[in-house]
Amino acid sequence: MHPKIVTIFNNKGGVGKTTLTYHLAHALGELGNKVLLMDLDPQCNLTIFSLEMEAIHEIWEPEDPYVDDFDAQKKLAGDGAVAAMTESPRSVHFTLKPTEDGTADLDKLPPPVELTDNVHLLPGRLTLHLYEAKIAERWGGIYQGDPLAIRTATRVRQLAYEYAELYGYNVVIFDTSPSLGALNRNLLTLTDGFIIPCSPDLFSIYGIRNIGNALQIWRKQFDTIFQLLSDTKRNAFPDKFVKLIGYTLFNAKKYNGFNDLQLAKAHYHYANQVPETIERFIDSENTFDNEKYLSSSMGSNSIIHTHNTFPSMSQKYNRPMWQLPDCGVLEAGDISTIAGNQEKYKATQTAYYAFALDFMSRVEAL
Repeated sequence: MHPKIVTIFNNKGGVGKTTLTYHLAHALGELGNKVLLMDLDPQCNLTIFSLEMEAIHEIWEPEDPYVDDFDAQKKLAGDGAVAAMTESPRSVHFTLKPTEDGTADLDKLPPPVELTDNVHLLPGRLTLHLYEAKIAERWGGIYQGDPLAIRTATRVRQLAYEYAELYGYNVVIFDTSPSLGALNRNLLTLTDGFIIPCSPDLFSIYGIRNIGNALQIWRKQFDTIFQLLSDTKRNAFPDKFVKLIGYTLFNAKKYNGFNDLQLAKAHYHYANQVPETIERFIDSENTFDNEKYLSSSMGSNSIIHTHNTFPSMSQKYNRPMWQLPDCGVLEAGDISTIAGNQEKYKATQTAYYAFALDFMSRVEAL
């Protein structure tokens, strides 16, 4: 059985998407799910959040000549060298590079990075913009049924399925950039569902409007493609167009006593506009059960308020916030800071569990 593929996306950057994605994955894993994170953002923020710099360097450096020209390096180094490369974790761009260059796929997929027993990562790479350029270059060929164009457009989804078959993932999360360019057009429309993290401000409102407008265009493009392709070639794409399964307010500053969301008046004003904007600008064909899932923030507002400096500590130690007080690896200067707030750090686990349970109820209903 295929995993459900979900992406967390907003056309507005700076909404805390990486923090949300990382902690959601760990909450899902602790609740018994098997999760694969695929860092498909050329800025690699999720990889940076998850791994120490030296670990990233050890993944990237051996890949450099292959990313420059995969086939040339393969001929120079030999099949044995390529096989050796796939014995240890590699970046998602390395794994996609044969498709980008139009050569045969890898004989064996490199293992993911095991962040925990249940949460694995395919690291990103700053060169992924090259794959995006190839998607844009080959896009027109999809309408003619060109096999390489179709393979380029759908390879990320196929990779998710292949990794799930090997490692038993029931959830795959694509981490993407805020762009509405060629890469995200493919990634978003290759997933089963997506959620929108929002700051309670004007920029997130306009980000939602942009997503809605883009989805309308992309859906028309895919409807045309599906009418032109044979059934065999059509099978490389999802059966149904992607659905918005919810939104969450995120990283909002808490103001006690003002309203039910505990937000400042100006922020409350924009928070109330989010479901209205979704209903107005994202077509009902592209949403999943508006009345049930899109009328309020996912997880009953469990994660809407900012954690201040907690996420920066989480990134520093490459661990979820709730694990920090008892992790045993804190630097001397951080021990007292975290100890003084340990109950608040640990409380983030309850919040993310509530969010993860709601998330999974929607994913399973897709």
